[in-house]
Amino acid sequence: MSRKLPLADGERARTACARALIRTGVDEKTGEVLTSAGLVERVGWCVDLVADMTSALLAGHWNTADVNVLASGEDAGGRRLPSNAWMALRRLGWTVAPDGVKVNDRIVRMAQETAGRALRSVKWRADLAAGVLAAWPADPAKRTPKEWDQVRGVIPGGEYLPSSIIRSRSRQITSFERNNGRLPADVFELEPAPRVPRMLLLSACDGQQATIERSGDGQRALLRVQLPTRPDPQKYADWTWVACPITLPPTVPADAVTHLPTLRIAGGKVRADLAYTHCVPKTRRAGHTVALGVDWGLGTLLSAGAARLHADGRITTLAHGAQFRAAGVQAKQYRLRRISERLHAKADHYVRLADPALEGKAGVLAEEIRRVSERRSNLNDALAWSAARWAVDQAIAAGATVIYLEDLRSMEAGGMGRTHNTRLSQTVRGQITDRMWHLAGEVGIAVVTVPARNTSKNCPHCLTPLRHRKAPDRPTVSGWKWAICPNPECGWQGDRDQGAWRRIAARGLAHQTKTVVDHSTGQMVIRAVVDTMEAKAVVTAVPKTSRTDRSKAGPTRPRTNRLTPRRREVPSPVRPSGGAGQRPEGHAPPGRTWLPRAAHRHQGVTTISTPTTSRHRPRGATLGAGFHLHAHASPPRWAEPVSDLTVRMGSLS
Repeated sequence: MSRKLPLADGERARTACARALIRTGVDEKTGEVLTSAGLVERVGWCVDLVADMTSALLAGHWNTADVNVLASGEDAGGRRLPSNAWMALRRLGWTVAPDGVKVNDRIVRMAQETAGRALRSVKWRADLAAGVLAAWPADPAKRTPKEWDQVRGVIPGGEYLPSSIIRSRSRQITSFERNNGRLPADVFELEPAPRVPRMLLLSACDGQQATIERSGDGQRALLRVQLPTRPDPQKYADWTWVACPITLPPTVPADAVTHLPTLRIAGGKVRADLAYTHCVPKTRRAGHTVALGVDWGLGTLLSAGAARLHADGRITTLAHGAQFRAAGVQAKQYRLRRISERLHAKADHYVRLADPALEGKAGVLAEEIRRVSERRSNLNDALAWSAARWAVDQAIAAGATVIYLEDLRSMEAGGMGRTHNTRLSQTVRGQITDRMWHLAGEVGIAVVTVPARNTSKNCPHCLTPLRHRKAPDRPTVSGWKWAICPNPECGWQGDRDQGAWRRIAARGLAHQTKTVVDHSTGQMVIRAVVDTMEAKAVVTAVPKTSRTDRSKAGPTRPRTNRLTPRRREVPSPVRPSGGAGQRPEGHAPPGRTWLPRAAHRHQGVTTISTPTTSRHRPRGATLGAGFHLHAHASPPRWAEPVSDLTVRMGSLS
């Protein structure tokens, strides 16, 4: 089938990845139906062969010279290296021969592709470590401004590199110096060769090793792949074709072009990372008039609102904004983090004791650490997708074509206490940004990061430094949450996060011509703030309606008829002795001559009274019960039963 995707005007091709589960397969040579366990065994044999060859390649070329040669992009003859990693390694003559087994050339390709990607990715870390070592400061824990300029000048692209990355690499070098009494020569002394991922990169193969075709309905695909019939194949006859049906996730469009997946074994099952290409609307860097500003928080994870850029240059807000609260999920994160810290402390204590009798307990403890880590990863992944989906939905509802968010993905919190600093630093901002970029790209909305400096410090209306107070009813007590503008001509006050998203949206709209694409990540970013443009990044206050004139300009009472009570205000006639007849409101119970009345005339017949002695206190979200356990929403008026509406409309007539 053709891998070319026809594009219309205003569209572009986008490649995404979906996860699928392969449950069974059929050996085409023998007709045997492979169970899930049998398929895992066959795939595992192939994965082991690829992993052994990949380890040999990494061990032979894990050094500065070979990594620089691969990163230079040219071979010994000056020819440009191919973009595919396995082709580049073959051009350089870096190959590997399997030991005592018979494999085809495509199996070697997968090993070379895996090793080539790992060697290419270490180049950035090697340049970073070399730059930090070249400008090693007198006190690594506290660099002077001059030393910061020196280290940024040595590192490629260090001008816009977050300071937290340089500090973390400095701490790693300091630890090496403390243990060995000297500075490391390069990153290859700091880091051992990476662990080889146990997976099959079928994208490096062709039709002689694997093929994939979608079915007519588009909901299923058939993957055909050659797998060994024994762990040590000795001849080509020990490799057979296995047909594996795959049920595609609903996120894969029907007209998307599927590519060969990556196979891996996880949880005793074969999972496929299925790549597909489909058409999406184009995103643009500039020319936006409606933008969504997103601010990061802790208790309130995201605060967002829309702003509009008018033709005369004014910027106004479209609404009061909204907040994404994830207190329940974050409470569970903090609890799992504390459990993980205690388990790691206990495991380290067993290592220090070095008692052979504790090996069994140490194994149980290691398994528990793994399970807690998986729970934390799954929870972070669910939170990232939920927060990103919420932000993109806000942009779609507001008609925004761009989302501006402050760049705090690598922020290291400090000065706010150990607990608060840890919670801020472990927020999954990077994952949320990546998910947001993916979901927004599906609908043609651009995601641009802006500098975070002074977004919460200055007033969104006049750029005057704000005064932060404890609460709106405590304007003299210094705090963090409530912001008050001291400018008497402005007088804006509001939630700190609500003011921050206004500043972010206004800054993005004012600096949108400075948007560039980061070639390392492919994402759009505004790197620096320009003073002349920042002066225009103010939100124009919407004129408020004057409430001083309270003169009577119309009738005091509405011109509608008074609503008729649902129950009659006159007592019903006495029940006849013969028992015949029926009153509209029913009969009073024995011993009473009156009927029970409603609390008020608009109360429905099925209304349950709410106790007024104590207010409702939802604690499930705080205790980590989930996202929506205590989500309360008022039902719309049109959602009332039709029969009730008919009765009430009839009473009005």
